[in-house]
Amino acid sequence: MVTVDTRHLEFFVAVAEELSFTRAATRVQAVQSTVSAGISSLEREVGAPLFVRSTRHVALSAAGRALLPQARAAVEAVTQMRHLGARAGGRVQGTIRIGMLTNLESLGLPEVLGDFHREHPAVDLSMRTSPRGSTGLVDDVRRSRVDVAFCGLALGDLVGVHAQLLRRQPFVAVLPPEHAHARGRVVLVEDLLDEDFIEMPVGFGTRKAVDDWLRESGLRRRVTIEVPDLSTVPAYVVAGLGVALVPEQTAFGATGVAVVPLARRPVWDLSVIARLGDRAPAVDALLAHLAARLAEQPR
Repeated sequence: MVTVDTRHLEFFVAVAEELSFTRAATRVQAVQSTVSAGISSLEREVGAPLFVRSTRHVALSAAGRALLPQARAAVEAVTQMRHLGARAGGRVQGTIRIGMLTNLESLGLPEVLGDFHREHPAVDLSMRTSPRGSTGLVDDVRRSRVDVAFCGLALGDLVGVHAQLLRRQPFVAVLPPEHAHARGRVVLVEDLLDEDFIEMPVGFGTRKAVDDWLRESGLRRRVTIEVPDLSTVPAYVVAGLGVALVPEQTAFGATGVAVVPLARRPVWDLSVIARLGDRAPAVDALLAHLAARLAEQPR
């Protein structure tokens, strides 16, 4: 009779879905050598290699493809047992992996999460970002790389995940002080389209919101500089490298630039997302806490 360590099955599912031992180790919060040893142990128990490995590539073997559906079902069953035990015990516990965005200072997250930790001291919180911004974080939630994530995509784009809208902000124009429209009460986006634009990379929520809005309006612009941190965008405008459209909260306190409302304004949605269906009690507790502390009426 073969006895399989469920942790090894978790490692196997993670490597099979990530096709990378490094990413899988990050996902399961283990060192890579532990994941590799667990996979080797599982292969000995199964009696066949589960992956085809090379220095640059990891792929499932025939035995790995056959095992994957059963391993997923076993891991899900164990997860549900843990959830039932936590609910029966009446104490919220576990680890929550949170996907983060940059430039969320206005939410006061350290205080909000600190309050949650004091209410639920048996819950450990870990945080990570995605190099692909909100698009990557949605994928991380779907693939169970993170349990909860902040996301800047429109609600209509959040297919296959649970989403709770937290904030909705209009975009404003950030212009050099000497710009022809810097002293106006409002500015039309159409009047800025001959300028160079400073933007976030493709896949980030604010970039997608503006790109979608422009496309739906039949408009095009020229993005010449992409930066990965929204809070640094005004500094590039100060340097004379272009203009920008940012959520109004980002522009608060920006110095050396003119911040002008748009006559027709795209909006940026900030949501908290999690996977659909049954979730760990700790995740549901955090979702409720964030909704209570951070949700505002949409503008």
